[in-house]
Amino acid sequence: MPDETVDTDGTLLVPIANAETADRQLETAIDIAADRSYRILLVYVLDVPSQLSLHDGRRYLLEDDVEDMLAEAAARVESRGIPVDKRIRLARGVSAGIVGAVEKYDIEAILMGWRGRPPRQDVILGSHVDRVLRDADCDVLVQRIKTPRPDDIDSILVPIAGGPHSGFAAETAASIARRHDASITLLHLRESDDPDRSREDAQALLAETAAEFDDDQSVERALVESETVAGTITDWTTRHDVTVLGVSRGGLIQRALLGTVSEAVGRHAAGTVILAKRYDPVPSRLRRLLP
Repeated sequence: MPDETVDTDGTLLVPIANAETADRQLETAIDIAADRSYRILLVYVLDVPSQLSLHDGRRYLLEDDVEDMLAEAAARVESRGIPVDKRIRLARGVSAGIVGAVEKYDIEAILMGWRGRPPRQDVILGSHVDRVLRDADCDVLVQRIKTPRPDDIDSILVPIAGGPHSGFAAETAASIARRHDASITLLHLRESDDPDRSREDAQALLAETAAEFDDDQSVERALVESETVAGTITDWTTRHDVTVLGVSRGGLIQRALLGTVSEAVGRHAAGTVILAKRYDPVPSRLRRLLP
């Protein structure tokens, strides 16, 4: 179990697969943990095939440099004043090991790394990431790590659509912005003939979201009418260092974890992009049956 001698407000789980992905995830993890008084739990999951016992998996499959990688990552976190623990988990699948860590260590949120590869049939971001998004009983952040995050972050884009996922994206952006004294742009896209939300409603949504930020944070609001929501958001990402986007609803059934808009922006956005999914303890199939 993680050491509880240091008082913290929760634990951020950061699964790492290699030194490169660890390097690109850790700065965001440190920003969030420092802002929210979290500890960080670094986890490496060893995928053990069924023909081996878990014990033999550690004996025959675990490479010598894994412990060194975890130690180096932990030292980097600790040097920034963040409490940190590290674990090697053996499991029948990487996603199973991550989801199991959520249950065992009472995790508040996960920060996953994603390389941004093209989708495959029945796979949205990647089989491990998809399953964690679906099964983890906590908030999930997915950072695209195919390029390094800038050292100096001056501006953060937060597309806002309403709902808990957008709220979680705004909270995450606020944490990063506070650490870098960065400005935030809240962007809402609406189709000109949108029957579900009037222009006044859209402005109210932006104002309500802006009010959640600290008074000393620089927050701009932008309301844009567009018939190509994903493409317009992607264009706006070129003006900002980081984009934090709540997962969207709608789209094809197999895209239900993310929605077609957030998936498209996640793949094509400029700079660093982070997708945010707020944990909903009520499964959607049950929610439809509730009064």
